[in-house]
Amino acid sequence: MLEVDGVLVAAHELKAPLAVLRQLALALGEMDMQDEHIRTEMVKVSERAMRQVNDLTRVARLEDGLFEMEPVAVRAVCDDVTQELEYLFRENRRSLCVKYANRAKLVNANRELLYSVVYNFLLNAMHYAEGGRAELMVGDTRGKVKIMIRDYGPALPIGIWREMKRGFVEQPVSMAMRPGSSGLGLYIASRFSRYMGATVGAVRHRDGASFYVELPISKQASLF
Repeated sequence: MLEVDGVLVAAHELKAPLAVLRQLALALGEMDMQDEHIRTEMVKVSERAMRQVNDLTRVARLEDGLFEMEPVAVRAVCDDVTQELEYLFRENRRSLCVKYANRAKLVNANRELLYSVVYNFLLNAMHYAEGGRAELMVGDTRGKVKIMIRDYGPALPIGIWREMKRGFVEQPVSMAMRPGSSGLGLYIASRFSRYMGATVGAVRHRDGASFYVELPISKQASLF
């Protein structure tokens, strides 16, 4: 309980200055095109940091059972995430290829938590879309729906791969082989997935890595 309270206090302390930074950027007066671009970057960076702080708050509150499970339209979640990150991919001269091949449209999940899982996986992939490309694929597998994000960056450290294969990242870690990648994001994604009864994993490729989450099909969807 003390650990959870400590995370909540830390998250609150981090969120306040980030919110102030965002407001200050928005409050700046008229600017030329270059300065306007810098202001936009400041707002976007602060918003992404605030999202991660909010995710940490949710991790600390998972044991409270506040996040209800329900039928969730998996393609709609992926569409919303890709739309939010479209600006970031474009600004970093990256492209994202989205492929939908799933027949089951609804999964049993919490929409808010699933959004964060896909968001964190895609944010990692953006850093390593070497050749300018990353892929998001949704398909059916073994009676579940699988969301997979593929990048073409450096090799995934064997320790992280083993933890992902086990289905759970024990704690946030930095990845020297993948500077800029968020071990915190993988930790958050694994915690949220476990809460939803979903499975996370990773595949090591010679030219990058894939991260995925497998979600149970909604019973409501199976009725049809």
